[in-house]
Amino acid sequence: MSASNCLISFVDQFWISRATRSDWPYFARWHYRSHGIGILRFGTLLWHGEQPVGICLFTSAPLSLAPRNRFFGRSGRWSTTTIRAMNRQLVMLSRVVLHPTYRGAGIAAAYIRRSCRLCPFPWIETLTQMGHVHPFFEKAGFVRVGTTEPKGKTRRDHSSIYGGDRDRASKPIVTEETFRKSRFARPVYYIFDNRDRPEATDDQSGQDVCIEGCRETG
Repeated sequence: MSASNCLISFVDQFWISRATRSDWPYFARWHYRSHGIGILRFGTLLWHGEQPVGICLFTSAPLSLAPRNRFFGRSGRWSTTTIRAMNRQLVMLSRVVLHPTYRGAGIAAAYIRRSCRLCPFPWIETLTQMGHVHPFFEKAGFVRVGTTEPKGKTRRDHSSIYGGDRDRASKPIVTEETFRKSRFARPVYYIFDNRDRPEATDDQSGQDVCIEGCRETG
């Protein structure tokens, strides 16, 4: 067999463990948004041998997002009961970072999908500018709902993309760093149906889990 026909794969050397907030600073330098991550609900680390090479962080979802309301057929008005129900059932995949050396290696979609399947929540949403240039969220099993648009050009207007409200001064707004880095962004909203996740994914022990099919196919 010629060298050009040989396939070299390192997929069996990748594995996943639970991530904590302390793991984020190492990867934050490679992310286009702010380093703040909000309330962490779940996280995974991707390892190549003994080297951490990727991270997925799932945080509390914003109170109201227009694309989410369209997808679930909601009015956007929330009561204490519905807020509690949302917190039990929905999280946002707010940060996905691969070490630059591993980008383009065909592992992103499989890593994202495996992380979502390990996440103990039935619904996962994400907002990402990368949805305009690469379909790896679709490959990971997310459904593309639509593109979000700010209501204006100010920082508070931009915050409406991520769940803020320009008409309510008390509503949270994005940090100056996030606004500076992503003020021209028009992120795509995706939703992942995780209701049929294996019961084993509800384990919160933090034990290491081998990644399944870390190499993209098709």
